[in-house]
Amino acid sequence: MSQKYPGGIISKTAPVTVGPVDGEGGSAPGVWTLTQALELNKQNLWPKPPVPRELYAWGSNQDGVLGLGDTVKRSSPVQVGALTTWSKITANFGCFGIKSDGTLWAWGSGANGELGLGNTIKRSSPVQVGALTDWYEAGGGASFCVSTKKDNTLWSWGRNQYGQLGIADTYNSSSPVQVGALTNWKTPSGGEGFAVCIKTDGSLWA
Repeated sequence: MSQKYPGGIISKTAPVTVGPVDGEGGSAPGVWTLTQALELNKQNLWPKPPVPRELYAWGSNQDGVLGLGDTVKRSSPVQVGALTTWSKITANFGCFGIKSDGTLWAWGSGANGELGLGNTIKRSSPVQVGALTDWYEAGGGASFCVSTKKDNTLWSWGRNQYGQLGIADTYNSSSPVQVGALTNWKTPSGGEGFAVCIKTDGSLWA
């Protein structure tokens, strides 16, 4: 059985089983047990129903940080484009949005390479960062970004004056650079000259 959602396709092929299986009362080809479905949902692997997710912005618009294609400040929420597939957003001097298809988008100030686009050009509209579709979470700091992918690797780019990119030097990077080789990172965040991230075991790193 396959079901298609905006986030992709999930399918199941299982052998025919007669009688209870792990207390679930048996299974048949293409049938998910409740336990299996709940476990996938806990791991964020079960597709979400098609819920429209529009993006709105307002306030100061220096360097086009609102993503509206201009630098005019707004005192009321204005929709950013017409897409309804935004999943996660973080904002600072540069703004970052992850869509339901796993792509990463950036806009705003790019003076320190914080948009991850390989240059230091500011953007007033969302621009895709690379072509990958495996981004999971993005945390914006002051002129830099830290982000995790679905494989739990950690990536960073932008300003690195205080070593906030976590890559053992203080050179700015205008493109995403992997932080170490570990695959147990989950929730990143950033501030003025520092970054923090929670690992899959719940521990906090800075």
